[in-house]
Amino acid sequence: MNVTRFSWFNLTSLMLAFSFLYLPILLLILFSFNASKLVTVWGGFSTKWYVSLFQNEMFMQAAWVTLKVAVVSATLATILGTMAAIVLTRVGRFRGRLIFSGMIYSPLVMPEVITGLALLLLFVAIGLDRGYWTITLAHTTLTMCFVTVVVSSRLVSFDKSLEEAALDLGCTKLSAFFQVTLPIIMPAIIAGWLLAFTLSLDDLVIASFTSGPGSTTLPMKIYSQVRLGLNPEINALSTLLILLVSVGVVIASLVSRRAEEQTN
Repeated sequence: MNVTRFSWFNLTSLMLAFSFLYLPILLLILFSFNASKLVTVWGGFSTKWYVSLFQNEMFMQAAWVTLKVAVVSATLATILGTMAAIVLTRVGRFRGRLIFSGMIYSPLVMPEVITGLALLLLFVAIGLDRGYWTITLAHTTLTMCFVTVVVSSRLVSFDKSLEEAALDLGCTKLSAFFQVTLPIIMPAIIAGWLLAFTLSLDDLVIASFTSGPGSTTLPMKIYSQVRLGLNPEINALSTLLILLVSVGVVIASLVSRRAEEQTN
């Protein structure tokens, strides 16, 4: 049995890797409390940029649009992705399975520029005005495949004898799914929803193709502001986004752990 030995070289490499990943984020959070308008010069501790951020109507409107799109698209992607995962893992072989799975997983390997352009041409062809709903549909298309992958990995390892026991006790297939299968795979569904939510918050390319007047998202707003110059409000906004994602991850972990304890 091979045992990896601890060495200072391994520790140093690990610390350098984590520093490369997380030190810029820590510096961003630190300078969001910088009193100076120069984002690279420390001028003392201050929260004025957070106050200024909440008074900026353009940022607040973009944040509201982004949150609405992320919540709705993640929910739709979770529902559709879970249904697709059930079909792929439970139905077995059927005519058109290869085409169906290819359509589900294609956004994983398709460049976002191509996906955004294709969706733009689709919306123009059907006469759908670009705005909130086009971004939501586009993000649902993008994130559904990620939910399908996460839920499918849980369904593959699912013990089907639990469902068979429920059927023997008088449950129908539908009630067995909602009372036995769904609670067990719920941690994977929650993880899929969080992944879809995070991807929607972070998306810039597809939103740029499918957005319209009055539907600017936060990544689009941040990108347009950074092109004009660094702004301390952007540091404050990025810090709040990091906090939001961190709280979501912690809540999801607690919910998943509780669900696993209840099913065991």
